[in-house]
Amino acid sequence: MSHPEDSIQKQYYTIGEVAKELDLTTSLIRFWETEFREINPKKNRKGNRVYTEKDIDTLKKIRYLLKSKKYTIKGAKERLKHESKAVEEEIQIRETLLRLRAFLLELKESL
Repeated sequence: MSHPEDSIQKQYYTIGEVAKELDLTTSLIRFWETEFREINPKKNRKGNRVYTEKDIDTLKKIRYLLKSKKYTIKGAKERLKHESKAVEEEIQIRETLLRLRAFLLELKESL
């Protein structure tokens, strides 16, 4: 039997939580906020940044373009502006392939 609280998901995440999840530094996230207008976290009453799932997805796209594909900031901005869906699909394919690779390596170890 499923409990309603099992499906409850956080709506907002702190910059520390986001940095840990994405393996980035908080200062890099703050820098990217100044460079990419797509990242626009709200601020709570204390003035701390709070990120939504949409913000996190955007940060994942930026991380993928800058770190994995080695785009410049200017190039990443252009790609996000014109091909955001394609970037999202590339990330999903990459994550699927990485999970498959991990599974195959685990399978190989068990033989």
